[in-house]
Amino acid sequence: MVIQKIVIFLQISKYLSLLAVSAHLILPIKAFAQDAKGGYSRIQGVDKEPEKKEGLFVDGLTIDFREEMRMFVQNISKYARTHRPNFTIIAGGGLELLVKRNEINRSQVSPARTYIRSLDGVMQRGLFHDEKTKDSPFGSKTDIFKQEKMLALAKTAKESGLRVFVLDFSKKKSIIDEIEKLSNERDYISTVVDAPFINIQRLPSYPTPPFRENPKSILSLNMVKNFATITNSAPFGHQDSFTLKMHETNHDMIVVDILHGRRPLTRQAVETLKFKKIGTRRLAIAYMDIGSAVSYHYYWKPGSRTGSPPWVSEAERDDPDRYKVEYWRPEWQEIITGSTNSYIYGLIAQGFDGVILNGLGAYKFFESDS
Repeated sequence: MVIQKIVIFLQISKYLSLLAVSAHLILPIKAFAQDAKGGYSRIQGVDKEPEKKEGLFVDGLTIDFREEMRMFVQNISKYARTHRPNFTIIAGGGLELLVKRNEINRSQVSPARTYIRSLDGVMQRGLFHDEKTKDSPFGSKTDIFKQEKMLALAKTAKESGLRVFVLDFSKKKSIIDEIEKLSNERDYISTVVDAPFINIQRLPSYPTPPFRENPKSILSLNMVKNFATITNSAPFGHQDSFTLKMHETNHDMIVVDILHGRRPLTRQAVETLKFKKIGTRRLAIAYMDIGSAVSYHYYWKPGSRTGSPPWVSEAERDDPDRYKVEYWRPEWQEIITGSTNSYIYGLIAQGFDGVILNGLGAYKFFESDS
């Protein structure tokens, strides 16, 4: 009887020891899993809020969201220029990508030179007067702290040899004159529109003719002295009506959405955009969003939704047809660039002279979740 009790006691002790070892192994794994999802960590039993990071564990790897966006743009530029060496690449926003932080001293920054070399210019919206925000109405002066940061980065772009374009928002002639003066002092090229960016459907009524109108043919981005943009051409009616209306202007550069309504502009329509009213040549540039996907584009499959396919992330709050994308995934990048079936190749085939890459600030959404 005594022997039997001793055996039972030893078995129980062995079982408790195994549980203790298992708990010791499992707890770090659980903590790692929480950190990988951006959750809390524990130090000596005390919950600690996570520090904001530029990376996140995805499929066992740490993603540097800013660097992934830089490399994406660099790949687009490299591919486009293999098919058309003089194809123009303009970064639409994302000025922070122009610099990299020192890994040891985060207060030190230096130009992201490889990324900069992949670009010809940058276009910044709301540098002096912004769109409507939650804190201010349409056309209000840009927040001074936000503006100072953008001006410093725009200066970096200019000093790195990039052309800087400014797209501001106002309905007042006096403000339009002020924006032109501030831009011209810095050798930036500006235009001011009287509608939100997503719905620019007419050319500005002021000034007419545009600032610095000139009769020369424009053969490169460095020759551009003014530009106009339309992001919603549907109200013009037929494609021919739209392009002929644009042809009646003498802007050096016209920037448009690739879609007229929900159909892409034809090669003939793009060719019409390339000429000023006086007959000389100008640049026709297309917008392309690489940081979000829309449900009415050709690449969107029936049944697609958040998480299916894997690169589709959350829907935009103010536009349920538009979804954030995990832009670093090869499946999304293959849609955008790298083959004759890609979006960028389609723009080249349509005859556009270049592209403005929007959606570069998508990295901020993923950084905020990390």
